Amino acid sequence: MGVSEGILLGMGNPLLDISAVVDQDFLNKYDIKLNNAILAEEKHFPMYEEMAKNYKVEFIAGGATQNSIKVAQWMLQFPGATSYIGCIGKDKFGEEMKKNCKLAGVNVRYYEDESTPTGTCAVCVLGGERSLVANLSAANCYKSDHLRKQANWALVEKAKYFYIAGFFLTVSPDSIQLVAEYAAATNKVFTMNLSAPFICEFFRDAQEKVLPYVDFVFGNETEARTFSKVHGWETKNVKEIAIKISQWPKASGTYKRITVITQGEDPVVVAEDGNVRTFPVTPLPKEKLVDTNGAGDAFVGGFMSQLVQKKPIEECVRAGCYASNVVIQRSGCTYPEKPDFE
Repeated sequence: MGVSEGILLGMGNPLLDISAVVDQDFLNKYDIKLNNAILAEEKHFPMYEEMAKNYKVEFIAGGATQNSIKVAQWMLQFPGATSYIGCIGKDKFGEEMKKNCKLAGVNVRYYEDESTPTGTCAVCVLGGERSLVANLSAANCYKSDHLRKQANWALVEKAKYFYIAGFFLTVSPDSIQLVAEYAAATNKVFTMNLSAPFICEFFRDAQEKVLPYVDFVFGNETEARTFSKVHGWETKNVKEIAIKISQWPKASGTYKRITVITQGEDPVVVAEDGNVRTFPVTPLPKEKLVDTNGAGDAFVGGFMSQLVQKKPIEECVRAGCYASNVVIQRSGCTYPEKPDFE
């Protein structure tokens, strides 16, 4: 098994998901496209209240990285195998988040901001597809000083694998850089996610700065194509893009970079060494789909749960597909008590 306490560390934006099935009028009113993820602008601020008032909402501890770490923890069933760092507010949402993660078995080390509320993310679901509008609030206040504190840096030293969603590039690129450079210097495995088209477009510099340190790049087909467009690559072919990302220069030669791109119900694309492998996804009958929120996060969580056990890539992908399949049959990024992954 080879799983030790704190083997996997995640850093990101802890957000309380406010999830509801909405209608097209609501999406139109707030100019929201399905299958997208954006940061809330002023025009979006009223939507949180409106959702709570007019729709049946569920509150679920979320945020992309936190979701992935919780799923990895669930798959591993080894107490405290995972740790997570991010910033919350000192409020009831923050307390809710702490409780939720402790129950999930994740060792959370939040930086608590006195003056800013815990971040929230509106999850608008329509026809099983989701759109995310994140109001980062406290999540935006994370400082690398917290990471440098001895007790917190000890979590970094204990970990052998790191996972950070690209969303954290909007908050604390210097924290990411610290961990990335440390991972390269100590031959540990550093993994990241493209996360959203807007990250590839508007946080390109921060993304490019960290990319040489990334051993595994995760993303979906839309993000991959946006990355390709931003970098002037004349291709929309996901396999070609995955190869090009995997061949991006690398800071350390210990590990070659592997790119893993999911495509909804189409095969998962894995590129390494200039070669591409594809892995079919077990299709889910439409009537079993509840919502796709957290599907990509769950895939990464499942994948990482096997990666930390040094399993072959096909096993990692299989576990990712399994976890994703479980999550899309439930509301939000939630799962049953125990996995039945063989």
